[in-house]
Amino acid sequence: MEQYIMKNQRRLRSGITTGTCAVAAAQAAAMKLLGVSSGEDTIAVYTPKGITVNVPVTLISVTGNSCEYMVVKDSGDDPDVTNGVKVYTRVEKPPEMISETAFHSRDYSELYLEGGTGIGRITKKGLEQAVGQAAINIVPREMIFRAVGEICRQAEYRDTLLITVSIPEGEELARKTFNPRLGIEGGLSVLGTSGILEPMSEKAIVDTIETEIKLLAAQGRKQLLAAPGNYGQSYIADYLHLDMEQSVKCSNYIGETIDLAVAYGMEHFLLVGNIGKLVKLAAGIMNTHSRVADARGEIFAVHTVLCGGTREMAEVLMKCVNTEQMLEYLEEWKLREPVMKSICQRIEEYMGYRIGEKMKFGVVLFSERFGYLGQTSDAGELCRYLAEHS
Repeated sequence: MEQYIMKNQRRLRSGITTGTCAVAAAQAAAMKLLGVSSGEDTIAVYTPKGITVNVPVTLISVTGNSCEYMVVKDSGDDPDVTNGVKVYTRVEKPPEMISETAFHSRDYSELYLEGGTGIGRITKKGLEQAVGQAAINIVPREMIFRAVGEICRQAEYRDTLLITVSIPEGEELARKTFNPRLGIEGGLSVLGTSGILEPMSEKAIVDTIETEIKLLAAQGRKQLLAAPGNYGQSYIADYLHLDMEQSVKCSNYIGETIDLAVAYGMEHFLLVGNIGKLVKLAAGIMNTHSRVADARGEIFAVHTVLCGGTREMAEVLMKCVNTEQMLEYLEEWKLREPVMKSICQRIEEYMGYRIGEKMKFGVVLFSERFGYLGQTSDAGELCRYLAEHS
């Protein structure tokens, strides 16, 4: 499992997410339990990023009805708090009891997934999982179900299987994360939208952004699309139908990306992203990493009051765990559209302060549940311009 990326003229080794670890262990356990193999030392996992990684796996236990494998998480050249953690996955048939909180696969009706020791539990509404469910995100869930489902197909197995993911060190490690603030108690989350964990050195990321903008400028391009991450880039491609060749992934470094776009002579700049990150621009926060600043609840609360909301509404918003939950309340109060319009106006002001008259700019906001939320005044014109000049 050797995947590398170039950042700041350095060759840095990528790692794998906790989700990929769980997938590899689940696939190995299912293969041995159902007789597809006699036991594997490595498992090839095809990640959503389009990269196949060979993950070392270790057999922990096997009986006639269950099998468990373990994977040691490798975070690559920029280790995070979970680097070296052991991720266990057990597959058992047919289980005596399946919890009501277990996830059930839509595509493989015989498969159920549950969180074991050290996997956090959802305690507040607003997250993607329901209260009481394990903090296993949707992409790892689908990867696990798909991997085990394929083994069931090969083995012609049609009875029920329960897959359980555990991280024994998870509860202790979770204290070093934002999980308790998000309403996730008792352990870590199983994460990974791409399956690959790329080194996250701040300087390396900004240098990479600069290199990408520099290359676009060298091609004679004067327009730039920016998105913080995979969700924003997917929205650009799937809903705005704009050319991804003129886009950069700016991560949390909105301010630096703006400065670099100006420095390399860009004349048109469109930023597209999820409300959870970009709402911070309405407070002038140009580095959107949660360790730098949050203020999402404060921003929503203030603009709700400005749009006719009450103090009680502001207090409710301040207690929400994420922006999706805030939007749900605003929808219930029939305030979502005016609040988003007010936030977009404030974002436009702060973007204008940073950019001045040097570029024409626009910002488009969306959410996973509600889709399109709003945009700054020139965003529509910029979308049309970029479509014509792609």
